[in-house]
Amino acid sequence: MSIFGSIKDAIFGHKAEAATAAPAAEAAPAAAAAAPSEPVDVEATCAAMPGADKLNWRTSIVDLMKLLGVDSSLANRETLAKELGYTGELNGSAEMNIWLHKATMAELAKNGGNVPASMLG
Repeated sequence: MSIFGSIKDAIFGHKAEAATAAPAAEAAPAAAAAAPSEPVDVEATCAAMPGADKLNWRTSIVDLMKLLGVDSSLANRETLAKELGYTGELNGSAEMNIWLHKATMAELAKNGGNVPASMLG
């Protein structure tokens, strides 16, 4: 699986798990069936995750990956940069990491995520 795929699954899968945990037996299947067509609130989903209050995930790709349980090593960030089409030097620079966070949020938005404009930059 791609690094972006892991990020997307961690965020979008989290919503699907919450929908299937609905208390009413009849509501859970309807919510689960509707989940793919409804936008996922990326900020709210991430903010609700354990440890979100201790990480700067809204602006840091490293912290976002840590929050989601995705390996945030330089090698994985280089792979993510290639997946998302980064053309700069793959050196883990602040420039690369800032670009990665914005590009990741843009891709999440393209794939059904509701991402605040402040995170798209």
